[in-house]
Amino acid sequence: MSTPALKLTNQTERYTYADYATWPDHPRYELIEGEAIKMEAPSQAHQGMLVELVTQFRTFLRGKKCKVYAAPFDVRLNHKTLDNTVVQPDLLVVCDMDKLNGKHCLGAPDMVLEILSPSTTRKDQFVKFHIYQKAGVKEFWILDPLRRTTIVYVLQNNVYTAMHYSDVETIPVHVLEGCEINLAEVFAEAPPLEEPDRVFPPELQQ
Repeated sequence: MSTPALKLTNQTERYTYADYATWPDHPRYELIEGEAIKMEAPSQAHQGMLVELVTQFRTFLRGKKCKVYAAPFDVRLNHKTLDNTVVQPDLLVVCDMDKLNGKHCLGAPDMVLEILSPSTTRKDQFVKFHIYQKAGVKEFWILDPLRRTTIVYVLQNNVYTAMHYSDVETIPVHVLEGCEINLAEVFAEAPPLEEPDRVFPPELQQ
C-alpha cells in the first residue's frame, strides 16, 4: 500500500477512481478533477453538528424512499466520463436508489451538505460549489460553525440560487417536501459566537 502514498508526492500528476481505489483508507483523500486533496480530521463541534443533522434527516426520512448518508461515503460525480472526481460530502441525500451500488453513490446526489472548517473553507465554498453545480446536485448547503450561518444553494436552470439563514431558524429542505431542519438544535453543537473586542474612548477607560 506504499505506492499510492509515494505517487501523491507528485502534485502535477492527475488521478482517476482506478488510482483512488488502491489508496489506503487513512489518511483520507478526495479527488477533485484528478487532483488528490488530503482530508483533515473533523473537530468535535463538526461531528456534533453532523450527528444532529443526520438525526433530523433520518427522523424525517424513516419509511420514505430517500436515504441520508454521512461521511465517509464516496460520491463519484463523473463516473460515466472521466471518473476523476470522488468527493465525500459531510452529508448527502439520495432518492434514486439506482445510484447506490453498496459502496458508492454513482452520479450526483439530490442534496449535499458541507460543514466548514478552517482547512476546508476555500474548497467547500468555491471548488465544491462549482463541481456540485456542474454535476447537477439539486441542493447544496454550507454550514459555517464560526459565523453560525447557513447558505442554501438550489439549482435552477443549471445555476445555483443562494439563500442565507441565521443559526436560530427552521428552514426547508427543497428536495424533500415537508422536511424542515431546526438550525438552533444543529448550532447548539457549535462554538459560541465570539463577541468582537470593544474599544472605549479614553475617558471611559479605567
